[in-house]
Amino acid sequence: MQIHYLSEANSVLNHFLGQIRNVNVQNDSMRFRRNIERIGEVMAYELSKNLHYKNVEIQTPLGIKKTTEIEDQLVLCSILRAGLPLHLGFLNYFDNAENGFVSAYRYHHNNDDAFEIRVEYQAVPNIADKNLLLIDPMLATGQSVVAVFNKLLEKGQPKEIHIAVVIAAPEGVDYLQRNLPDYCHLWVATLDEKLNEKNYIVPGLGDAGDLAYGNKL
Repeated sequence: MQIHYLSEANSVLNHFLGQIRNVNVQNDSMRFRRNIERIGEVMAYELSKNLHYKNVEIQTPLGIKKTTEIEDQLVLCSILRAGLPLHLGFLNYFDNAENGFVSAYRYHHNNDDAFEIRVEYQAVPNIADKNLLLIDPMLATGQSVVAVFNKLLEKGQPKEIHIAVVIAAPEGVDYLQRNLPDYCHLWVATLDEKLNEKNYIVPGLGDAGDLAYGNKL
């Protein structure tokens, strides 16, 4: 797997990352969603450098200009519900992309820390021979991403697969490396220290879905 860590070089990305972590800022849910969206825009720009382009000629009011445009057919697929603001950031840049949505959650059998990932709702277009961008803000254990990945591949084989996450734990990155094909690209805005005993990312930022849309039952 090819891994791209985007926060290693100073940029405005790190400014947005700091704000979504800051407890004095993140409680403003509208600002939290907007910062996640802006992180998605920065990540989309960086990812766009790895896409394929074709030569085109553009008619301007004064003549013809040779340039390039994206050749790949893109499918953006986010994991509900936390992935929605990040998805929107990517869609702001890849406005011709098709869109898919999948639900995945931790199911605790005995109300303890042990869990399994359940993938249920799916609304996904045809992904065969297209570039699949799987979007989820938090990569903790990595089990949700792998479960959704395997479910999506039942619908066809993409030409390329890119996975985009905002904050990742080393354990999640390792899990993806062991369980996903080598040809996948993993885009990580920033890498954190570890998972705690409840498999939450430390220092992380809390629950991204709750911060974006309010607490759930």
